[in-house]
Amino acid sequence: MNFKDYVRVIPDFPQPGIRFKDITTLLKDGPAYRAAIDEIRKLVAHHQIDLIAGPEARGFVIGAPLAYALGVGFVPIRKSGKLPGETIEADYALEYGKDKLSMHKDAIAPGQKVLIADDLLATGGTIQTSINLVRQLGGDVIGAAFLIELSYLQGRDKLDGLDVVSLIQY
Repeated sequence: MNFKDYVRVIPDFPQPGIRFKDITTLLKDGPAYRAAIDEIRKLVAHHQIDLIAGPEARGFVIGAPLAYALGVGFVPIRKSGKLPGETIEADYALEYGKDKLSMHKDAIAPGQKVLIADDLLATGGTIQTSINLVRQLGGDVIGAAFLIELSYLQGRDKLDGLDVVSLIQY
């Protein structure tokens, strides 16, 4: 299956010159969405994985079904102030400023093997922050999985030599 056929490219969004990769067209197609998650599952099945962690919000739509398919738990990484329990936080850079990501302090036990999953690998900033949060709790980040990778932005190079898989590359 050519998954690129299910991704809509929207020119000049959110600003001129950007060609936004819209995955909602893939998500609404049940067989294509299922096939994409199944393919990512096959790409990471060789790892021993205890948990999948995914950053808000599109990391949830890749990470949660991937965790389900692998029979492991899912840990949400949320924006600051969204989790009800005791959390840890880390700043990350946005295109026009900064924001914070957070996780529950009890989300990951030391030594658990964690795969980070998200919809898109671009510059790697959000994923680096997610990795740092997992490691701060003592988790062993064993890799990262993405639906889409914008390889021309070289985000993979910033991921500490982790095993990185992506289903679609631009």
